[in-house]
Amino acid sequence: MPNRSSDALFQLVKSLEKSEKRNFKLYVGRNSASEDLKIIQLFDAMDKMETYDEALLLKKNKGIRKQQLSNTKAHLYRQILSSLRLIKNDENIDIQLHEQLDHARILYNKGLYLQSLKILDRIKENAKAHNQTTFLLQVLFFEKKIETLHITRSMQDRADRLTAEVDDVNCHLQLVSRLSNLSLQLYSWYIRNGPARNKADEESVQRFFEKHLPSDLSLCKGFYERLYLYQSYTWYAFIRADFLQYYRYTQKWVDLFEKEPFMITIETAHYIKGMHNLLGAHFDLLNYQKFIETLGVFERFSVSDIVLHNHNNRIQTFVYLNISKINRHFLDGTFTEGLALVPQIEQKLKEYEIYLDRHRILVFYYKIACLYFGSGDYEKTIDYLNKIINWKVDLRTDLQCYSRLLHLIAHYELGNYDILEHLIRSVYRFMAKMENLSRVEEEIFTFLRSSFKLTAAQIRPELGKLLEKLKMYERDRFETRAYMYLDIISWLESKIRNVPVQDVIREKYLRGDRG
Repeated sequence: MPNRSSDALFQLVKSLEKSEKRNFKLYVGRNSASEDLKIIQLFDAMDKMETYDEALLLKKNKGIRKQQLSNTKAHLYRQILSSLRLIKNDENIDIQLHEQLDHARILYNKGLYLQSLKILDRIKENAKAHNQTTFLLQVLFFEKKIETLHITRSMQDRADRLTAEVDDVNCHLQLVSRLSNLSLQLYSWYIRNGPARNKADEESVQRFFEKHLPSDLSLCKGFYERLYLYQSYTWYAFIRADFLQYYRYTQKWVDLFEKEPFMITIETAHYIKGMHNLLGAHFDLLNYQKFIETLGVFERFSVSDIVLHNHNNRIQTFVYLNISKINRHFLDGTFTEGLALVPQIEQKLKEYEIYLDRHRILVFYYKIACLYFGSGDYEKTIDYLNKIINWKVDLRTDLQCYSRLLHLIAHYELGNYDILEHLIRSVYRFMAKMENLSRVEEEIFTFLRSSFKLTAAQIRPELGKLLEKLKMYERDRFETRAYMYLDIISWLESKIRNVPVQDVIREKYLRGDRG
């Protein structure tokens, strides 16, 4: 497991770029009080550390006493944020609106009510132009306060207009809240469980979806209402393995940004996630040409100023772009070529380890393991799968299960028959405990158990029989998980023909079987 320091201040210091560190020191330098000199000392000490070690920090910096450390860290944290706010105030529309709202409050406190109202009018126009409905509500409540406490004579029907505006904004916010809750709950279900395992799973998700989906979808006219509506349908379709519906709604998600391009700057993370899911939909449907076109768009976006000048955007783009790059090699059967991506991915995983959630790291480990498996390096496959298997099982139980199954098959390929019987029992128990056994997996386990007794001459016909059985399940939605995580059909074909699995997949791609 990566070393993930939980110290918030250390993470903040390590996230700063050179220009931000320089700006911080200039900011603090304007006030050279003894307390500020101490926070500079603490800042420099943390900046030099690879991992946070409080005992070592105190030992090397005698001027910082243990009794003072907590308060000094809190002061340093606030000062860093204050310095960042000064240089980041033009990057985010919400920061700009907050600043303008602060100005309106300052004018109000000075008794300059009409000037305050003029700024509030400008904020409203700016917020409407950028779909920032939550700010509209803050502004409207401030306007109501001024109108209630002071006679402004700004307009005769002011009360009626303000009341109507507040009612309209509240209606939008309630719809956004309901849809964003639905989207979040569905995504959380997927992160915990993966795709629906059976009819009971699907019916449970369907009941939840129908219960919480607003009845009048014609009201979804604003940007955020539609964004969360499309996201909800995206997760709902993906959980149910309805890949065509998954594609339709990920495309609507991305199209929403293309119709209002300025929102890419405001909601960059949502755009990145939308592109990731659109690429995922093309991958699941084997739409190779569309996949390549969308990947090209995403690669060009990855070198735009929006990404390069924002730390969070760089990290998220790295994650989703490289997952798609690996998927491209899965589609066209160039597994060995894809291994060239691994060193850079490993380097970035180390660089970004304090920012990445464990789910993303697990996905990378599994994808890399599959690259090695497809290229025939089963030892390396096992190394990466062990990174997943040795991790605490508290999310993506589906990924944990298929990591163990691929781990078992890699040992089978290596001929480690002395441990296979134990592994088969262990993996079977684990998957059964997680209620993750499908008919495809049952057939695989049955074959592996019986294969110990077969001679080389006998095993090929049995592989053929297994292949025919598994082909029957390819179009069963509740069996698609096995094919999503492991191209078991191509693996069996490779065993029957005695050729590398990537050669089989490559031939399918060249024949046009993969879009």
